[in-house]
Amino acid sequence: MLQLPFEGRWLARNSPARRVPSHGTDLVGGRYAIDFIGVDPRHRTAFSSDWRTLAATEPPDRFVAWGQPVLAPAGGVVVGVHDGEPDHAARRSQLALLPYALGQPARLRKGVAAVAGNHVVIRLRHAPAFVALAHLRAGSIDVAPGEEVAAGQGIAACGNSGNSTQPHVHLQVMDGPDASTARGVPMAFARFREWPRGPGSSSRIRDSGLPQEGAVVEALPPDGARG
Repeated sequence: MLQLPFEGRWLARNSPARRVPSHGTDLVGGRYAIDFIGVDPRHRTAFSSDWRTLAATEPPDRFVAWGQPVLAPAGGVVVGVHDGEPDHAARRSQLALLPYALGQPARLRKGVAAVAGNHVVIRLRHAPAFVALAHLRAGSIDVAPGEEVAAGQGIAACGNSGNSTQPHVHLQVMDGPDASTARGVPMAFARFREWPRGPGSSSRIRDSGLPQEGAVVEALPPDGARG
Protein backbone atom coordinates (compact mmCIF):
# COMPACT_ATOMS: atom_id res chain seq x y z
CA MET A 1 0.00 0.00 0.00
CA LEU A 2 1.32 3.44 -0.97
CA GLN A 3 0.82 6.88 0.50
CA LEU A 4 -0.10 9.80 -1.71
CA PRO A 5 3.22 11.49 -2.60
CA PHE A 6 2.28 15.04 -1.61
CA GLU A 7 0.51 17.30 0.87
CA GLY A 8 -2.54 19.40 0.04
CA ARG A 9 -5.11 18.77 -2.66
CA TRP A 10 -4.34 17.27 -6.05
CA LEU A 11 -6.46 16.34 -9.05
CA ALA A 12 -6.26 12.75 -10.32
CA ARG A 13 -5.89 12.28 -14.07
CA ASN A 14 -5.34 9.18 -16.24
CA SER A 15 -6.37 7.01 -13.31
CA PRO A 16 -6.31 3.21 -13.66
CA ALA A 17 -9.66 3.34 -11.85
CA ARG A 18 -11.04 4.60 -15.18
CA ARG A 19 -9.23 2.34 -17.66
CA VAL A 20 -6.22 0.06 -18.09
CA PRO A 21 -3.77 0.84 -19.60
CA SER A 22 -4.37 4.11 -17.82
CA HIS A 23 -2.27 6.17 -20.24
CA GLY A 24 -3.39 4.22 -23.29
CA THR A 25 -0.19 2.17 -23.56
CA ASP A 26 1.82 -0.53 -21.82
CA LEU A 27 5.10 1.12 -22.84
CA VAL A 28 7.70 2.30 -20.26
CA GLY A 29 6.03 0.36 -17.42
CA GLY A 30 3.02 2.67 -17.35
CA ARG A 31 0.10 0.23 -17.52
CA TYR A 32 -1.28 1.31 -14.11
CA ALA A 33 0.27 4.80 -13.87
CA ILE A 34 -1.58 7.80 -12.47
CA ASP A 35 -1.07 11.57 -12.74
CA PHE A 36 -1.66 14.14 -10.01
CA ILE A 37 -2.07 17.88 -10.68
CA GLY A 38 -1.90 20.31 -7.75
CA VAL A 39 -4.99 22.46 -7.13
CA ASP A 40 -5.86 25.41 -4.90
CA PRO A 41 -8.70 25.38 -2.31
CA ARG A 42 -11.17 26.07 -5.14
CA HIS A 43 -9.73 23.11 -7.07
CA ARG A 44 -8.18 25.26 -9.79
CA THR A 45 -4.90 24.03 -11.30
CA ALA A 46 -3.48 27.48 -12.07
CA PHE A 47 -3.28 30.80 -10.25
CA SER A 48 -4.29 32.85 -13.29
CA SER A 49 -5.32 32.77 -16.95
CA ASP A 50 -4.90 35.22 -19.82
CA TRP A 51 -4.62 35.28 -23.61
CA ARG A 52 -1.75 32.77 -23.43
CA THR A 53 -4.10 30.20 -21.90
CA LEU A 54 -6.17 30.28 -25.09
CA ALA A 55 -3.52 30.68 -27.76
CA ALA A 56 0.03 29.99 -26.57
CA THR A 57 2.29 28.37 -24.00
CA GLU A 58 2.41 29.50 -20.35
CA PRO A 59 5.16 29.75 -17.73
CA PRO A 60 5.16 26.70 -15.43
CA ASP A 61 5.21 28.82 -12.28
CA ARG A 62 1.65 29.89 -13.08
CA PHE A 63 0.48 26.42 -11.94
CA VAL A 64 -0.27 25.34 -8.39
CA ALA A 65 1.79 22.14 -8.62
CA TRP A 66 5.00 23.89 -9.68
CA GLY A 67 7.73 23.47 -7.07
CA GLN A 68 5.52 21.63 -4.58
CA PRO A 69 7.33 18.96 -2.52
CA VAL A 70 7.17 15.41 -3.84
CA LEU A 71 7.26 12.77 -1.09
CA ALA A 72 8.31 9.12 -1.09
CA PRO A 73 5.07 7.11 -1.27
CA ALA A 74 6.59 4.21 0.69
CA GLY A 75 9.77 3.18 2.43
CA GLY A 76 12.52 1.65 0.35
CA VAL A 77 15.86 2.14 -1.34
CA VAL A 78 16.52 4.55 -4.19
CA VAL A 79 17.76 2.55 -7.18
CA GLY A 80 17.53 5.13 -9.94
CA VAL A 81 17.84 8.90 -10.32
CA HIS A 82 17.81 10.97 -13.48
CA ASP A 83 18.20 14.75 -13.42
CA GLY A 84 19.20 17.41 -15.94
CA GLU A 85 16.15 17.44 -18.21
CA PRO A 86 14.83 21.00 -18.70
CA ASP A 87 11.48 22.17 -17.40
CA HIS A 88 9.59 23.52 -20.38
CA ALA A 89 6.62 25.80 -20.96
CA ALA A 90 3.13 24.56 -20.04
CA ARG A 91 0.28 24.13 -22.50
CA ARG A 92 -3.46 24.42 -21.96
CA SER A 93 -4.27 25.91 -25.37
CA GLN A 94 -5.35 23.49 -28.10
CA LEU A 95 -3.20 25.54 -30.49
CA ALA A 96 -0.14 24.79 -28.36
CA LEU A 97 -1.12 21.19 -27.57
CA LEU A 98 -1.48 20.03 -31.17
CA PRO A 99 2.16 20.46 -32.25
CA TYR A 100 3.29 19.04 -28.92
CA ALA A 101 1.15 15.94 -29.43
CA LEU A 102 2.63 15.45 -32.88
CA GLY A 103 6.08 15.24 -31.26
CA GLN A 104 5.10 12.33 -29.02
CA PRO A 105 6.51 9.55 -31.26
CA ALA A 106 9.89 11.31 -31.38
CA ARG A 107 10.03 11.54 -27.59
CA LEU A 108 9.25 7.84 -27.26
CA ARG A 109 12.09 7.00 -29.64
CA LYS A 110 14.51 9.00 -27.47
CA GLY A 111 13.82 6.74 -24.49
CA VAL A 112 12.72 6.91 -20.86
CA ALA A 113 14.40 10.22 -20.00
CA ALA A 114 12.61 12.08 -22.79
CA VAL A 115 9.25 10.72 -21.58
CA ALA A 116 9.67 10.68 -17.78
CA GLY A 117 11.91 13.72 -17.58
CA ASN A 118 13.67 14.01 -14.25
CA HIS A 119 12.64 11.03 -12.15
CA VAL A 120 13.35 8.82 -9.14
CA VAL A 121 12.88 5.05 -8.83
CA ILE A 122 12.54 3.42 -5.38
CA ARG A 123 12.69 -0.30 -4.62
CA LEU A 124 9.85 -0.89 -2.19
CA ARG A 125 10.78 -2.35 1.18
CA HIS A 126 7.75 -4.58 1.70
CA ALA A 127 7.02 -5.74 -1.85
CA PRO A 128 9.03 -7.03 -4.83
CA ALA A 129 8.23 -3.92 -6.84
CA PHE A 130 9.58 -0.49 -7.79
CA VAL A 131 7.82 2.87 -7.71
CA ALA A 132 8.78 5.66 -10.11
CA LEU A 133 7.96 9.36 -9.73
CA ALA A 134 8.40 11.44 -12.87
CA HIS A 135 8.34 14.98 -14.34
CA LEU A 136 10.31 16.35 -11.38
CA ARG A 137 11.76 19.85 -11.38
CA ALA A 138 15.29 20.11 -12.74
CA GLY A 139 17.88 20.32 -9.96
CA SER A 140 15.38 19.51 -7.19
CA ILE A 141 16.09 15.81 -6.60
CA ASP A 142 17.41 15.40 -3.06
CA VAL A 143 18.18 11.66 -2.95
CA ALA A 144 20.84 9.42 -4.50
CA PRO A 145 21.03 5.78 -5.58
CA GLY A 146 21.58 3.46 -2.61
CA GLU A 147 19.92 5.85 -0.16
CA GLU A 148 17.17 4.52 2.10
CA VAL A 149 14.03 6.65 2.24
CA ALA A 150 11.02 6.61 4.55
CA ALA A 151 7.42 7.03 3.52
CA GLY A 152 6.57 10.74 3.49
CA GLN A 153 10.18 11.87 3.11
CA GLY A 154 10.74 14.74 0.69
CA ILE A 155 12.66 13.58 -2.36
CA ALA A 156 12.20 16.33 -4.97
CA ALA A 157 9.91 19.09 -6.24
CA CYS A 158 7.17 18.92 -8.83
CA GLY A 159 8.28 20.13 -12.25
CA ASN A 160 7.37 20.08 -15.92
CA SER A 161 10.14 17.98 -17.44
CA GLY A 162 9.77 15.21 -19.99
CA ASN A 163 6.44 14.44 -21.66
CA SER A 164 4.39 16.87 -19.58
CA THR A 165 1.96 19.57 -20.69
CA GLN A 166 1.69 21.20 -17.26
CA PRO A 167 3.42 20.64 -13.89
CA HIS A 168 2.25 17.41 -12.30
CA VAL A 169 3.46 14.23 -10.59
CA HIS A 170 3.37 10.96 -12.52
CA LEU A 171 3.52 7.83 -10.37
CA GLN A 172 3.73 4.20 -11.43
CA VAL A 173 4.69 0.84 -9.89
CA MET A 174 6.72 -1.64 -11.95
CA ASP A 175 8.15 -5.14 -11.66
CA GLY A 176 11.70 -3.92 -12.39
CA PRO A 177 13.83 -0.78 -11.99
CA ASP A 178 14.21 -0.01 -15.72
CA ALA A 179 11.03 1.43 -17.22
CA SER A 180 12.18 0.60 -20.73
CA THR A 181 11.77 -3.13 -19.99
CA ALA A 182 9.58 -3.30 -16.85
CA ARG A 183 5.89 -4.12 -16.74
CA GLY A 184 3.35 -2.11 -14.79
CA VAL A 185 2.04 -3.43 -11.47
CA PRO A 186 -1.36 -2.55 -9.89
CA MET A 187 -1.28 -0.33 -6.82
CA ALA A 188 -3.50 1.22 -4.17
CA PHE A 189 -3.20 4.22 -1.85
CA ALA A 190 -3.86 4.28 1.87
CA ARG A 191 -6.21 6.64 3.66
CA PHE A 192 -7.12 9.76 1.71
CA ARG A 193 -9.96 12.23 1.39
CA GLU A 194 -11.60 12.32 -2.02
CA TRP A 195 -13.86 14.90 -3.64
CA PRO A 196 -15.52 13.01 -6.53
CA ARG A 197 -15.80 14.72 -9.86
CA GLY A 198 -18.96 16.74 -10.39
CA PRO A 199 -20.59 19.95 -9.12
CA GLY A 200 -21.56 20.03 -5.48
CA SER A 201 -19.89 16.73 -4.61
CA SER A 202 -19.11 16.27 -0.93
CA SER A 203 -15.88 14.67 0.20
CA ARG A 204 -15.50 11.15 1.53
CA ILE A 205 -12.71 9.37 3.40
CA ARG A 206 -11.32 6.24 1.79
CA ASP A 207 -9.17 3.83 3.79
CA SER A 208 -7.61 2.42 0.63
CA GLY A 209 -8.07 2.35 -3.12
CA LEU A 210 -7.44 4.28 -6.30
CA PRO A 211 -8.60 7.87 -6.82
CA GLN A 212 -11.40 8.14 -9.34
CA GLU A 213 -10.77 9.92 -12.62
CA GLY A 214 -11.21 13.66 -12.16
CA ALA A 215 -11.44 13.44 -8.37
CA VAL A 216 -9.51 15.75 -6.06
CA VAL A 217 -7.64 13.94 -3.29
CA GLU A 218 -5.82 14.88 -0.11
CA ALA A 219 -3.58 12.61 1.97
CA LEU A 220 -4.68 11.88 5.54
CA PRO A 221 -2.64 10.65 8.52
CA PRO A 222 -2.78 6.89 9.18
CA ASP A 223 -5.90 5.83 11.08
CA GLY A 224 -5.35 6.52 14.75
CA ALA A 225 -2.54 9.00 14.18
CA ARG A 226 -2.86 12.59 15.27
CA GLY A 227 -2.97 15.39 12.73
